[in-house]
Amino acid sequence: MFICRHHHEVPLLNTTSTADISFMLLVFFLMTSSMNSDKGLSRQLPPTKSEQSATTDINRSNVLQIHLDANDALWIDGQTVADEQLQHEVESFLASRQSQRFMIEVTTDRRTSYDAYFNMQNTIVAAFHTLRETMAQKQFGIHFTQCNDQQRNIITQRYPLRISEAVTDNITIPTSPKATSATEKGGRP
Repeated sequence: MFICRHHHEVPLLNTTSTADISFMLLVFFLMTSSMNSDKGLSRQLPPTKSEQSATTDINRSNVLQIHLDANDALWIDGQTVADEQLQHEVESFLASRQSQRFMIEVTTDRRTSYDAYFNMQNTIVAAFHTLRETMAQKQFGIHFTQCNDQQRNIITQRYPLRISEAVTDNITIPTSPKATSATEKGGRP
């Protein structure tokens, strides 16, 4: 007695268009997804040695010194400042300057984290944008982005983005006249 074995054939799946579909899906997702771009700051680089411009002297009272130490602590004119206060401090400094001869001096330690550095830079630029927006609203009644070229030039001449940057190995925080202690004034500690 022989048992007959039947071979069952498994139906084949037609896969001729699978490669085409997967390629189209790949192209679709590549085209519609956004790639994360690197962080960066748009800054005008200093001129080359052949293009050196004339240096100008700026009065010390027209310089805002911002220091970022190795522990990512912010210092403004010798006093420690919280990250949230930086924009207000920069705005009040810029708004109080009557002349256009001012400078923001930024000094960072080499061991400062990139996130703290970028946050500081973004906050400084946000202060400039806020002041420019406020001036556009007061003088022209429109947003800064809606101003024409002449209006933008007037505003950017009042609040030019002047930032001097330096990187050091060890930051020594200079004390400002506001930050002098009682013992230095001859009083009790």
